[in-house]
Amino acid sequence: MHDLRALRADPAGFDAALARRGLSPVAGDLVRRDEERRAALQALQEQQAQRKVLAREIGQGKKTGQDTTALEQKAVELRDHIAALEASAAQIENDISGVLASLPNRLDETVPEGRDEESNQVVHQWGEVPVFDFEPKQHFELGEQLGLMDFPTAAKLSGARFTVLRGALARLERALGQFMLDTHTQEFGYSETIVPLLVNDAAMYGTDKLPKFAEDSFQTTDGRWLIPTAEVPLTASVAGEILDAKMLPLRMTALSSCFRSEAGSAGRDVRGMLRQHQFSKVELVSVTTPEASADEHERMTRCAESILERLNIPYRRMLLCAGDTGFGAARTFDLEGWLPGQKAWREISSCSNTRDFQARRMNARYRTENGPAFVHTLNGSGLAVGRTLIAVMENGQTAEGTIEIPAALQPYMGGLTRIG
Repeated sequence: MHDLRALRADPAGFDAALARRGLSPVAGDLVRRDEERRAALQALQEQQAQRKVLAREIGQGKKTGQDTTALEQKAVELRDHIAALEASAAQIENDISGVLASLPNRLDETVPEGRDEESNQVVHQWGEVPVFDFEPKQHFELGEQLGLMDFPTAAKLSGARFTVLRGALARLERALGQFMLDTHTQEFGYSETIVPLLVNDAAMYGTDKLPKFAEDSFQTTDGRWLIPTAEVPLTASVAGEILDAKMLPLRMTALSSCFRSEAGSAGRDVRGMLRQHQFSKVELVSVTTPEASADEHERMTRCAESILERLNIPYRRMLLCAGDTGFGAARTFDLEGWLPGQKAWREISSCSNTRDFQARRMNARYRTENGPAFVHTLNGSGLAVGRTLIAVMENGQTAEGTIEIPAALQPYMGGLTRIG
């Protein structure tokens, strides 16, 4: 959500921020509608004051035996007029709120211009891209060859974009989640949390998933939503709160299943488990002050990068351009891992600073000397477990079709060093 007062103060700047995302100007219409709302509220206050005066006159007239019929008729007309003004002001306010809720966050000044991922900038790259003396396979070829990745059974059970993992690969996915959680909680100060997988409309709206992205999520018959990411319940846990500044930053993490309809992804990544309706992810969420959020963004991204480094997965950090930055983000770093089988860099984590965009939507604040102020919220993948599994498989493959397990994961695998 956006600050309407800031929009009124600088409508040209607001429209310029929208233009960076390729959107048309709206500030003029919003300011005009807000003036109509303010005029309606002013008229409403005046009418309410008249009603009070009229009520006193009717009361005094009845005490003295005067005929108050005309006054009472005027009171009825005034009541109807007030009701109409209230309805008008409420409708205008709803219209303004609806428009503001549909507009993306304002981008940070450092976000590069550009329409799509082709304009994203490489910030840095880590690790050497492996060179094989054989043609590397993709993860689904390796998994099926080992008999540990079963797509036909998943399709029989649930349809497309699901996977059944068996044996050592199932254990490897579990090991990855445990390793990530242990690292983030024991070394990086995140508090482990187990969250509901079903949330209400308010939680989805507050974290900018509704109304714009309703079609990307699954809704139950009783109106709740399967979480698209643990960002939703973790961030929404502070909705409506006024936090003590001494509590900040709050750093939370959760390993959860995530559910996405993948609307608009028809034909993309149809083979394998890169793009699934259900997947596991370790989420990182920070709640902090405006002054600290930029540093917190860098810290969060480094926490995610450290997981890739310990798993010896080559990656690069990308600063997303204006056209590729997500709806709720002011600034986003994507971490792309190298997949030898695909011969491509693929997103494995995304870390975003939403500033006060989500906080305004869910009214999350903290105490300052000058009164309550909106917090800043940040979220990131630390990491997407399934995609990390893919990267471990493809980077650790051998000519024989076995998979070497990174040293960091071997304690979680009972000392196993190789699958197959």
